Amino acid sequence: MGGLSSSLAAVWKLRQSLRAQLLAWVVLTLIGAICFNLYESHQTADQTAKLVTDRTLLSSARVIAEAVWVDEGGNVEVDIPPAALEMFDTGFGDQVYYQVITAWGNLVSGFPDLPLPTVERSGQDVTFRDATVRALTLNHPVVGLPDSGAISVTVAVTHNSQYALRKRLWLDDFTKQFVLVLLAGAVTIIGLQRGLAPALRLRDAVRARGRERLDPLSPAMVQTEFQPLVHALNDHMERVQNQMAAQRRFVSNAAHQLRTPLALMSTQASVASREKDDASRDEALQALRSSIRHLSRLASQLLTLSRAEPGSRRPRNEVIDLAGAAKDIVAAHAEQALQRDIDLGVEVEERVPIAGDGTMLREMLVNLVDNAIRYARSGGRVTVSVSRVGDFAVLDVEDDGPGIPAAEREQVFERFYRVLGTEGDGSGLGLAIVREVVDGAGGTVVLSEADGGGLVVSVRLPISMEKQE
Repeated sequence: MGGLSSSLAAVWKLRQSLRAQLLAWVVLTLIGAICFNLYESHQTADQTAKLVTDRTLLSSARVIAEAVWVDEGGNVEVDIPPAALEMFDTGFGDQVYYQVITAWGNLVSGFPDLPLPTVERSGQDVTFRDATVRALTLNHPVVGLPDSGAISVTVAVTHNSQYALRKRLWLDDFTKQFVLVLLAGAVTIIGLQRGLAPALRLRDAVRARGRERLDPLSPAMVQTEFQPLVHALNDHMERVQNQMAAQRRFVSNAAHQLRTPLALMSTQASVASREKDDASRDEALQALRSSIRHLSRLASQLLTLSRAEPGSRRPRNEVIDLAGAAKDIVAAHAEQALQRDIDLGVEVEERVPIAGDGTMLREMLVNLVDNAIRYARSGGRVTVSVSRVGDFAVLDVEDDGPGIPAAEREQVFERFYRVLGTEGDGSGLGLAIVREVVDGAGGTVVLSEADGGGLVVSVRLPISMEKQE
């Protein structure tokens, strides 16, 4: 079993080798072409050997026919010339048979039971004395016979010389074809070695790089066919560089963002422990609880953001009703809005199905509504609307807060970025989460200024044509 497993592993490894695959295709193509050529050459050799045999039979029959004469009594006589039979003596032990008959069917000389070919002057295989022979008939006029009579000469020979000639012709062609295969195989192997050398240099260049080295490779080091692969590698390394840089920024900013509330909580806990007055202690504990809620929300958003990043988990494809989800999330934030005297409203159509990760899409809605409530002015309004526009679902979240300057509307999608001078205890992760979720669902998100001031966040997502689960 061990030897069989090793053999199977070796075969599988060869199947995965580009060099082995290219060589196999070239060799198989050559073998197919050569097999066809050998078949054709065998047919050609057979036809050539038959042609040579037929020409010899015709020459022999003509020599015999020219030796026929008519005596004084009108009888047809023939003296078989030795040369007519010796021309078949090629050293392969062929047997020669002949027959000479008159036009009226009288046997002049030879074998009376020799079968006659059906066509004159054309060689034909016939069976004679339980053996296959090649026979040819020649009708020849003889001077002295009445009415310009003619005699019929049939000569037959066994196939030894014919088969030997066919074999020799075919073997000569086979030898040439075999040498051609060897030369083609050698040239193919050399060509593969030289052709794959740049690809192997590319492999070695990639292996020789350190883990931190992600600078682009030169496409000129490989052939034109491999250059798209080098460009793809360079694009991938650029994305990895950007992702690593973003990850480093994220870790640095996350550490900074976590350090501040933790230090504040430590200070507040120390103050609360030193306070003797119950009212002052309660005030310090209330501030501590507020800091804990802020830290808890920050940790939750960090977790949500990490789950929203591509490749962080297996993607789920669900069909959810965006209108229904918006109503549920608005209802869940009603108490938060009431605490700030904000008019929180929702305007939705009956049903707007979209496909994607249901959990992350709801997290996107939570962050949009929460951000709008946090930055809307006290006593103001926040409106959430969901509608269909063509093949897209459009989600608009509008508030009447300070808005975001046009120059910073792209930057606010970066992690931990906050517009200077804005109030609120946000962490700068809400819109970053929204961007990641929307990108993952194949949609777009755009910021614009609301009528009368404030901010409108517009999200466009493809409508799902599937039945909601």
